[in-house]
Amino acid sequence: KVTIHHLLTHTGGTGDIFGPDFEAHRKQLRALDDYVKLYGKRGLEFEPGTRWAYSNYGFILLGVVIEQVTGQSYYDYVQAHIHAPAGMTRSGSLPEHRPVPDRSIGYTKPPGATAWAPNNDTLPYRGTSAGGGYSTVGDLGRFAHALLSHKLLNPNSTKRLITGKMNTGPGVKYAYGFEDARDANGNGWVGHGGGAPGMNGDLKIYLKSGVAVAVLANIDPPAAQRISEYLDPRLPTQP
Repeated sequence: KVTIHHLLTHTGGTGDIFGPDFEAHRKQLRALDDYVKLYGKRGLEFEPGTRWAYSNYGFILLGVVIEQVTGQSYYDYVQAHIHAPAGMTRSGSLPEHRPVPDRSIGYTKPPGATAWAPNNDTLPYRGTSAGGGYSTVGDLGRFAHALLSHKLLNPNSTKRLITGKMNTGPGVKYAYGFEDARDANGNGWVGHGGGAPGMNGDLKIYLKSGVAVAVLANIDPPAAQRISEYLDPRLPTQP
């Protein structure tokens, strides 16, 4: 019953991946197929297309679709079709035990804690199609430029990618892996944020002015998003 459109817009009812099962199997979940083996037999949370609910598992499934269609691993496909054309030389999803130059350590302070501590005990084996990769603000800027200059997708596909389809809150719609916070005059941004213990990032692309804001932090949310939200009303609205 679940379509690619449902998965891309978080309307498939496919649920999350975090919780007791993830904690129990965190280090054994090494490939996308491992997530499917763990979560793939559970039922849907709601009838596909009837409502919106953020689903990390839905984006795991999208990564599996890429692997099935292309015959490549999700990671190789992203490297060849996104990172390389965009010039993103410092982005990836290598496993946590693999050395990556200048990859920062995340620091978290759980509720009630008095000191910051490394987030190592919360990390998955590696990032997935649902998130968890690493990048730099420079590479995120290169991604924004590559997207807007159609190095990644043609103009029609780019428009389809970033145009909001499902209402998720006041002034915000969800597109295909992007949030669309533009008004009827095109003012506002498209992009996405993300976070977990000890890490937070946000990318906002202002199509009308051509400005992109990329913020990364190696502490708990909403450290990065607090900065992008502060900048939002202070940015120019024209080129």
